[in-house]
Amino acid sequence: MGPAEAFTTAWRKAFTYGGKATRAEYWWFFLTQFIVILVLQSLGNASEFGAVLFLFYGVASIFPNLSLVVRRLRDIGKQWQWIFISLVPFIGGIWFIILMCQPSVLDETN
Repeated sequence: MGPAEAFTTAWRKAFTYGGKATRAEYWWFFLTQFIVILVLQSLGNASEFGAVLFLFYGVASIFPNLSLVVRRLRDIGKQWQWIFISLVPFIGGIWFIILMCQPSVLDETN
C-alpha cells in the first residue's frame, strides 16, 4: 500500500472501527497527513482562508485518525482501550509509538 492509497483508505474508512489496518497503512497515512498539515499550516500563516482551512482539516481529521489507530491496535492483537496509553506521562507516547510499530498478529481462525 502506497501513500496515496493509505491516505484515501483512511478517509474512506473514517467511521469504520471494525477490521484491521497494517503497519504500512498506518505509517503512510501518518506521513501524508503530516505533509498535508505542514502545507495547510503554511497557507494558514499566509492568509485567513488558509487558517480556516487548516482548522477545518484539523477537526475533520480526528475521525480517520481515531478509526485508523483502533484498527491498527486490533491488527496487533490489542483492544481499543490501549489508545489511552499515550496519556501516561513521559513513557506513554513512546509506548504508543512502539505499539504502532509492532508486526501484525495472525488470526488463529485463518
